[in-house]
Parts: sequence; structure tokens; C-alpha cells
Amino acid sequence: MLKIDSIDAKYGGAVHVLHRLSLEVPEGKIVALLGANGAGKSTTLKSVSGLIRAEHGAVTGGSITFRGEDLAGVSPEGIVRKGIFHVMEGRRVFEELTVEENIAIGAYTRKDRDGVKSDRELVYSLFPRLRERRKQKAGYLSGGEQQMLAISRGLMAAPKLLLLDEPSLGIAPLLAQEIFLLIGRINREQGTAILLVEQNAGLALGVADLAYIMEGGRVVLSGTAGELKENSEIREFYLGFASGGERKGYRHLKGNPEERRRHAADRHPRRN
Repeated sequence: MLKIDSIDAKYGGAVHVLHRLSLEVPEGKIVALLGANGAGKSTTLKSVSGLIRAEHGAVTGGSITFRGEDLAGVSPEGIVRKGIFHVMEGRRVFEELTVEENIAIGAYTRKDRDGVKSDRELVYSLFPRLRERRKQKAGYLSGGEQQMLAISRGLMAAPKLLLLDEPSLGIAPLLAQEIFLLIGRINREQGTAILLVEQNAGLALGVADLAYIMEGGRVVLSGTAGELKENSEIREFYLGFASGGERKGYRHLKGNPEERRRHAADRHPRRN
């Protein structure tokens, strides 16, 4: 469905964030994009949605195609019309508008009134708290409710691919788990493909089919979610912490056999 092929991305023509990055999102699958802060995960999503241009950035090499169509030069609104919606980090709801007004805005590119009405009922069934608060201003919702609203606004665009950036950020753990269960349900019941950026690897790998790990604007490892969950090095290093609290990247350890042997010896010292 989505193919990112060897892209480079820069801000201000000078800050080089993505370096020949490649990944794919198959039809109807959830793909998790993991890595430490500054790895380039959010920039990857903005490159797909076209919103990188709003931050004085640009994709300067490679290609991004959606269902075989090159997205180069397509406006962010045009990308939404093609079936991609970006739920940005930090929720970004319209605080002075009501819940139902925020939801209505998500459907601004659509002309099918019956479909819009049906999808509004769908999001209220997925997030019944929003139905209860539909006349309330969005600024008065809790952080978790605002995240539900941001996802609902995205669903109202009837996307084929949903880009989700840090949906658990700033949300209580139990509510984050609830939101991730609903993300899985949206994927199963609606067939919506999802590219998911998330710091909480456990939550992300719990719903994802495939996952990529990024470091320094590059993909350093990829595989099925199950494979990565069982990989002891990923559990220990994808956030970049080695033994003794020293910060090391996974790519560094992956390419340094001596470092890996030393770490293994530290973890499993010989018994006298």
C-alpha cells in the first residue's frame, strides 16, 4: 500500500534528518515505527502526509508511493483525499470547538453525506465517551479523551491509511491500553492500515503486524512484531541503554561483536 524508497529529508535545507530511509506498509496491516527520541520517526510520518513542508522541510531524495502513485508534489489536502490521514503528536484538537464540531471537521474533504453520518455513528460507537461529551468544548476534555477525539477526527476522513504519532503520549497507562485495543479493533473491523509511531514498544508490538526500528534517521532492524518481541537485544537496546547505564545505540552494538560479547559477559558472569 505505502512504499517509502530510500528517502532523504531535511529541514531548512541544512538539517539532514532522514538518510535513505526505506519501509513498506502492506494493505490492511499495522506497522510500528520504534526508536528513541530524535530517531526521525515523526519526520517519517510528516514526509508521507506532506506536513513536513509546513515546517520548512522537504523530502530531498527517493520516493514515496501510495498504491503505486507517487506522492511527490501532492498537497497535504490532496494526500488526505487519496486516503491518508495524519493524527499528529500532541493531539492538536480545536479546543474552542465542541467534540462534534471537531469530528465534523475530519470529514471536510467528503461529499457523501450518508457515509459521513454512518462514520460519525461508528466513531461514537468506538468511543462512547465522546458521544456523552459531544456538546462539550474539546479543550475541557482529558488528555485521553482528546486523543480519542483526534483519532475519531482522522477516521471521519475515511482513510485507507492512518498515520498515528505517539497515541500514548501523556496518557495514563490504563487509558493508553484502552486506546491501543481500539486501534487494533479499527484495523480488524474497518481494514484500515496503520503506520504507528510509538515510544512504548510493548503497546506498539502488542497490536502491530510488522515493525521497524529507527536510529539516526535510518532503519536499523525490521521484522514481524512477534520476532522483535522475542529478540532479547531489542528489548534491551532499542531505547539505547547498555549495561552500567551507558547509553549506546542498537546499531553500534549490532555492528560491534566485541561490545556484544562484553555485554553478554557482564550479564552472565562466570560462577566460581
